[in-house]
Amino acid sequence: MHDFFTRQFLTFLLAGGTAAAVNFGSRIIYNQWMSYSSAIILAYVTGMITAFILAKLFVFTESRQDIKRAVFYFTLVNLLAVMQTWLVSMALACHLLPWLGITWHAAEIAHAAGVMVPVFTSYLGHKRWSFR
Repeated sequence: MHDFFTRQFLTFLLAGGTAAAVNFGSRIIYNQWMSYSSAIILAYVTGMITAFILAKLFVFTESRQDIKRAVFYFTLVNLLAVMQTWLVSMALACHLLPWLGITWHAAEIAHAAGVMVPVFTSYLGHKRWSFR
C-alpha cells in the first residue's frame, strides 16, 4: 500500500489523468465514425501512446529499462487494463445504466468509469515491469 503514497504515484496520476483525457476525448471523436465498442479500443490505444511518453519523460525517470523491453511490458500491462476498461464500459453502457434508467450521457459516464478502473493495477505493473 505504501506504493500509493509517493510523489511518483502522484506524478503517475497526473500523467495518467492527461492520458485518460486524451483517451476519453478521442473516443468521442472516433465514435463519430465507428461503433462505441471499437471507439473504446482505438481511444485506449491513443491514450496508451500518450501515457507511455508521459510516463517515460516524467514519472519513471530513473528507469534503466531498455526501450524495447519497456514497450513490450507497457503493452502487456495495458492489455490487461484495456480489458478492464472495455468490460466496465460495456457493462455499464449496455446493461447497468439502462437498467437504472440512466440515459443522459450514459456512454460517457460508462467510459469515464471504465477508464478509472485500471489506475492502480497499471501503476504497479508499470513500476515493476515496464519501467523498473
